[in-house]
Amino acid sequence: MNAIKETNFNFDKQTAFYRGKVRDVYTIDNQYLVMVASDRISAFDVVLPRPIPYKGQVLNQIAAKFLKATADILPNWVVSIPDPSVTIGQMCEPFKVEMVIRGYLAGHAWRTYAAGGRELCGEVLAEGLKENDKLPEPIITPTTKAAVGHDEDISKVDILVKGIVSEEDYAQLEKYTKALFQRGTEIAKERGLILVDTKYEFGKKDGEIYLIDEIHTPDSSRYFYAEGYEERQAAGEPQKQLSKEFVRQWLIENGFQGKDGQQVPEMTDEIIASISERYIELYEHITGEKFVYPEAEEVLIRVENNVKGALAVL
Repeated sequence: MNAIKETNFNFDKQTAFYRGKVRDVYTIDNQYLVMVASDRISAFDVVLPRPIPYKGQVLNQIAAKFLKATADILPNWVVSIPDPSVTIGQMCEPFKVEMVIRGYLAGHAWRTYAAGGRELCGEVLAEGLKENDKLPEPIITPTTKAAVGHDEDISKVDILVKGIVSEEDYAQLEKYTKALFQRGTEIAKERGLILVDTKYEFGKKDGEIYLIDEIHTPDSSRYFYAEGYEERQAAGEPQKQLSKEFVRQWLIENGFQGKDGQQVPEMTDEIIASISERYIELYEHITGEKFVYPEAEEVLIRVENNVKGALAVL
C-alpha cells in the first residue's frame, strides 16, 4: 500500500525543515509552512513502526473542512490545500500551550479522576462522577507543548505566573477555545456525534491571533456516537467512540502504554489494513462525505509536484 512514511523534499526558498511525530513541516522564505500530513501514527507519544495508508489524507481533509467552517470565529493559518495530504499556511509564532477543552469525563481526565485526583489543571471535579459523564460545563485543561516526549498538564494560574502567555492573550485564547468547541459540538450533533474533548493550537502573526494546526480530527479529538449515549451511561457500559482511542486500546491490550522497557506489538498487514479502514470510516462519518482515494501514482512524486505548483503562485 502506498503510504507516506517520511518525505525529504527540497523546495525553492526553503529555509527550514522539521519532522514532527506525524507531520513533516517545510518553512518557505520564513513566511509560509508546507505541512505534509504523513501516514505515521503515534500513540502514548511514541511513533509506531509502520505507517497507516490514507491516514494523513483523512486528517488533512477533516482539518481543512473544520478550519473553513470556523473561519468566521477567528482567522486561521491556511493559504491553500494543494494536495490531499498537504496544507500550506502562514507561518505564525505558536503559543507554547495547547488549549485542551473537555465536555465529558473521558480519557486522561477520567484516568486522573479514577486514580483519586479531583483537580485537573486547576479545574475542580465534583465527587461521584462516572467515566464518560457529561461535565456541568466544558473545562479548559491546557498542556505545555513538548518538543520531545510528553506534554505536561498546566493550570491557567501557572501559565500566567510563568509568563508563558500574557493575561490579555490568554483571555482571548479562552474565548476562542470555547467558541470553537461550541461550533464543533454543533457540527458533530448534525452528524449524530458528540464532541467529547479536543485541543486547539494558536499562534500570532503581526499582532493577531490565528488558529493553527489541525482541528476536530480523530487524532486531536474524541467523539462518541450520540445515539444510545444516555442508555450506555445508565447501564455502565463503554461508549461507542469515533477517535484514535481504538489504536490505544489495541496497544494496551497487547501490553504497550509507552512505558520504559515496553515493546510495540507487531503491526501485521491485517492490523495496518484494519486501522486504515477505521480512519476512512471516521472521515466519512465526521464529514458526511465519501472518502475519495487518490490516483494510484507514486505518492511522493504526486505530493512534491502539487506543492511545487502551489508554491510557484504564492
